[in-house]
Amino acid sequence: MTVTAPGTASRLDAAVRRDLYSQMVLIRTFEEALLRDYHADKKPVWDIAAGLIPGEMHLSAGQEPVAAGVCAHLSTADAITATHRPHHLAIAHGMDLGALAAEIFGRETGLGRGRGGHMHLFDPATHFSCSGIIAEGYPPALGQAFAFTRQGSDRIAVAVTGEGAANQGAFHEAINLAALWKLPVVFVVEDNDWGISVPRSASTSVPSNATRAAAYGIPGERIEDNAVEAVYAAAGRAVARARAGEGPSLIEVHTLRLWGHFEGDAQGYRTDLDGVPDRDPLPTYELTLREAGLLDDERVAAIRAEAAAKVEAAIDFAKSSPVPDPASATSYVFA
Repeated sequence: MTVTAPGTASRLDAAVRRDLYSQMVLIRTFEEALLRDYHADKKPVWDIAAGLIPGEMHLSAGQEPVAAGVCAHLSTADAITATHRPHHLAIAHGMDLGALAAEIFGRETGLGRGRGGHMHLFDPATHFSCSGIIAEGYPPALGQAFAFTRQGSDRIAVAVTGEGAANQGAFHEAINLAALWKLPVVFVVEDNDWGISVPRSASTSVPSNATRAAAYGIPGERIEDNAVEAVYAAAGRAVARARAGEGPSLIEVHTLRLWGHFEGDAQGYRTDLDGVPDRDPLPTYELTLREAGLLDDERVAAIRAEAAAKVEAAIDFAKSSPVPDPASATSYVFA
């Protein structure tokens, strides 16, 4: 297993570094808008059907480096399977913000005509899917990778899950089969320290899931400190290996769940809350780029303004879209 610290990332072009930052800002801006509207006009926290956004909400603030670093090497022809906390990956992979927002708001113009919600995003245009079932995305990614191989293309699949899901049978079965068949898959584990309310140390026998790659004869790499440039470098190596027909790789990123497991989570179980703001990857990376002379107040303001304009346009589109007619509840159930 390789452990990559921030200082060991490859030296990147200035434009790439600014693009990574811009992607992270866009993701965070979208998440903050969802946080705002999820609680707008909300009844008591247990009434998840109330307010502008129905259902539960799992936000990915703090995990932006994973999405930005990995998806920078992909095109929308490549496939991604994500977790129940999927927005950062959907955005970084190029999903239409309006259709994404509309689905989250439960509107007819959404990806699933407002019937799936934020944990069930399916987008053929970007080959994106996700699920609320733990480790569910790993086996489907193999099917996509197998199809790409049979087509003779260099397209790949990326399967993302959390560190808690690495103890599921589907995780190990998928990696074993991908390694056996040398499928073009990049397996990514987002280690945000908390599998809902259980720390990794209380549920997992190894300090890093990247060590498990050795059992299947594939490369395993762990990225520390939520470092986006190190994620970018590791993903570049894994993606290149997959496209070259050399088989799968496993990357684990020690990332951060900035907010609760779900909106309304009191987080009484967390012992790290006091230090969370200091580990926020967005201001950390912004400072890094400022010190390198790649960002200043004017450029930062422009990036934030552009992100805000895109996000608010998507949110406005969602809010102005019709809700599904209850009479159509049985529509689209069967193919």
